[in-house]
Amino acid sequence: MDLSAINPLVLLASIMVASTPIVLAAIGELVVEKAGVLNLGVEGMMITGAVCGFVAAVLSGSPTVGFIAAAIGGALLSLLFGILTQFLQSNQVATGLALTLFGLGLSALVGQGYVGIKAPPTPDIHIPLLADIPVIGRIIFQHDLMVYFSIALIGVVWAVLKYSRIGLILRAVGENHDAAHALGYKVVRIRLLAIMFGGACAGLGGAYLSLIRVPQWTEGMTAGAGWIALAIVVFASWRPWGVLLGAYLFGGVTVLQLNLQAAGIAIPVEYLSMSPYLITIIVLVIMSSNRNRAALGAPAALGRSFHASS
Repeated sequence: MDLSAINPLVLLASIMVASTPIVLAAIGELVVEKAGVLNLGVEGMMITGAVCGFVAAVLSGSPTVGFIAAAIGGALLSLLFGILTQFLQSNQVATGLALTLFGLGLSALVGQGYVGIKAPPTPDIHIPLLADIPVIGRIIFQHDLMVYFSIALIGVVWAVLKYSRIGLILRAVGENHDAAHALGYKVVRIRLLAIMFGGACAGLGGAYLSLIRVPQWTEGMTAGAGWIALAIVVFASWRPWGVLLGAYLFGGVTVLQLNLQAAGIAIPVEYLSMSPYLITIIVLVIMSSNRNRAALGAPAALGRSFHASS
């Protein structure tokens, strides 16, 4: 085992890259859950975004077009989820699981002819002056635009939820949809918009995997990232900055185990590969041991169907 082969600066910089898909998907799901909707279809929306973004980027030669297509693809699949759960009153858990399976199957079908093709490159942004700062510049200020977009999105969602009227209405719908309806707010419309926002974010997260992190199309390439995003929303107690912390912790474990594999550590590779998911489960179990703590920040109407006549 040769730990000297692990560059700490590259390791820390890689954590930001590895965490970005989770950050995007998790912050979108946080907004959905703040509106009182439980969408378990995040995995399916991520893989749909991954294939839509990859195909669009390859055909157009532009990663930007790819990310736009990914957001649209994820939003459209989430719209289907919204119609089924908000208008047709289908069970949110069952519908989310069904759409995850649908997304995985659809992406495999669409991506059949794109296996082995490289995505058009996405350049890193070297922020003038800041990128030249020793140590910090290499870690923080030499990434692609989507890394900075994901962090900015966290800040925007936090500010909107905490300080804006839109955020107040969204939280009101998630806490007590009957009271919000009595005040004249369009509960179904608000939830539908939140669901589409979450789907678009999940699509962007999937496209980041296929266009930047890998960058190529591989069937099932999300590898459970959507489920981790769902877990991180709970870990964060439905707080935007907690989502960023949780995603970076998961990304850190993921990158560390890859580096340990490369260094030749004497641990079976299967144990290292499952360690990020195992640690996530352990953290959630510890949090759930105190029910009051686990429920802290959870919207009161989460997962409950809204009936306008009720």
